[in-house]
Amino acid sequence: MMKLDTIILLCFLFNTTQQLNLNSCACDLTSKEKAFPHETLNSVNDNALNCSQTVTAQKALELESLLLGLKLRLPQLLNDVSILEKEDDGELYGVVSLQVIENELIEIKNMIDRLNRTTKGHQQLTADSNQQLAHLREELQELEQYDTLQVEMRRKDNQRLKRALDECRNDNDHNPQPTHHPDNVCPHGKFVNITGPRFYSTGESTVNHKYGGWGRDPEPELGKENWYWRVILNVNNIYANQISFYSSLSSLTVGVKTPDNFIIHPSNPTTNTIQGPNVVLYGGALFYNCYNSDRLCRYNIATKTISTVQLPKGARYNSKGNFCHLSECYSYTDMDLATDESGVWLIYSTVQHFGNLVLSKVDITFPDDPPSLNQTWHTSVYKQAVTNTFMACGVLYATRYINQDMEEIFYSFDTSTGVERFNVGIFIKKMCPNIYFLNYSPVDQMLHVYCDAYMVSYMVLFEEIM
Repeated sequence: MMKLDTIILLCFLFNTTQQLNLNSCACDLTSKEKAFPHETLNSVNDNALNCSQTVTAQKALELESLLLGLKLRLPQLLNDVSILEKEDDGELYGVVSLQVIENELIEIKNMIDRLNRTTKGHQQLTADSNQQLAHLREELQELEQYDTLQVEMRRKDNQRLKRALDECRNDNDHNPQPTHHPDNVCPHGKFVNITGPRFYSTGESTVNHKYGGWGRDPEPELGKENWYWRVILNVNNIYANQISFYSSLSSLTVGVKTPDNFIIHPSNPTTNTIQGPNVVLYGGALFYNCYNSDRLCRYNIATKTISTVQLPKGARYNSKGNFCHLSECYSYTDMDLATDESGVWLIYSTVQHFGNLVLSKVDITFPDDPPSLNQTWHTSVYKQAVTNTFMACGVLYATRYINQDMEEIFYSFDTSTGVERFNVGIFIKKMCPNIYFLNYSPVDQMLHVYCDAYMVSYMVLFEEIM
């Protein structure tokens, strides 16, 4: 009986399926629209991406930097030649200055060669890019025919109307306001690159004195505008007790000091002794980290007096918060002094801020009142991931170690806006593996470097304000 029921059910399903098949229908759909060419669109996207990767802002910046470098170098060369013509010192300084001029001519020739190579490369790049853009334009025009809803056409019409409206507004503005640059804009323009090295010498020092600092006073006494100063740490690279002065770059090169050389303290270090290489001279006073102390010292050259200021609680000192890279830390670089167009700055780190860079403006009062720390900024970059810092036009810049031949200015912090950048991407060609001292001179827009007993300088390039 069970088998008979099963057979009857199967027969019923078969008959029902046959009836459904007889009643089914099918139709063909024919579209008058062309199939959208997705492959062409993908090809356009790929070509546009390749073009944007080939034509970069960095290529244009390289050309602009070379042109700006030549513009700055040529007047400096004329000035150096003029100084050479006036020198009359038994031929000693004349020979040194002549060597400096010869080096400048070699560097200028190298810059012109690089400029010629860059120009030829850019000409070929321009020709190739024009050809690619023409091809992309043709492909985009072909793709526009698929814009059946005219979305792209309406967008272009709106853009034309907006431009016409802007032009109409500009024409009706009969009393335009004069353009004023904000007070926080750098008078030289935007910092874009460096060239060099311009100067490279050990002076009278030996390679045993690896650490030290040198530079110029941004606010010199009358008659000392062309003087240079130098501080050399002792052989254990911890402290120094005197500052030396030189009447010119030639004097610094051959090691001829002026009579105005000062011993801050006898050879045995005390709390007033210089600790670490990061010192600066400003307004006839030397600023440095007080020995074995979390205080900032100022030594007044004229009065031979020392005044100090206590750093905030938790400031790291005594080689606890140094500049470092992966394989080495630079001893006793906890505190970094810097100068720029506005005065003196102190860069350090604190326990409370997790070892990140802290920046304070040093309030300078003369002649005998101690300095003080004014406004303070906290950054998000770890100090021991940085090899050095400097200031220029109120902007903090930090460097990192790339290899023995190259250092990168990778970070900036603008004190006027609080904006941080981690992609500055300006490279320094090093003359020795480690930079122990780095400071910007607003007098001549130079970077002064001290590395393994050598003094090196680089020209800072700024993009002119239009």
